[in-house]
Amino acid sequence: MQVLKFNDEQSWLDSRLTRITGTRLIMPRTKDKTKKLDGFYDLIGENLLKNNQDKSSMDIGTELEPESIARFVKETGKQVDTSLMIWTRDDNSKIALSPDGVVIGEEAAVETKSLSAGKHIKTFLTQEIPSCYHYQKLQYFVVNEKLETLYWLFYNPNLIVNDFFYIVVKRSDIQDEIVEYLEFQNSILKDVENIINDLTF
Repeated sequence: MQVLKFNDEQSWLDSRLTRITGTRLIMPRTKDKTKKLDGFYDLIGENLLKNNQDKSSMDIGTELEPESIARFVKETGKQVDTSLMIWTRDDNSKIALSPDGVVIGEEAAVETKSLSAGKHIKTFLTQEIPSCYHYQKLQYFVVNEKLETLYWLFYNPNLIVNDFFYIVVKRSDIQDEIVEYLEFQNSILKDVENIINDLTF
């Protein structure tokens, strides 16, 4: 066994990158040993970083939005309106969404995320939008009944390969879930209204 010692915390943190450690889960807790946990993708992502730096996170997601959308425009030739806006449903303005961008001349929108290296690479390899964004994805279609396509962009400029890509979401592929989620929201808003009425009258 080798013992590595460090003079500062940053050097210690940098040294942990690309290694399997006690806190990085790589083995599933089930009998299915073929399942890849996030630690597996973190190892790949960290090995593909420029200068071991991964600054993409929720904190700078908004900062990277213009760059991500510019890449989309360059690669697709589509024009995107990035004006600050909020969409609301015609029949219920309480059901809303703020799109990152609207594709001009199409019934389409863009949403962009800047994930950590591991999550970015996992999304690229699986071509699946992370489950934590499932309802945000549905909300685009719930609010805008004319929306047919959502381009979900992923951008991490710290990676040496595949730093940008996008996944196309079609209304037709998730229509049943859209209807179910709209019904759920209407039900929740009705419950909220009833409680407010009970408390104020």
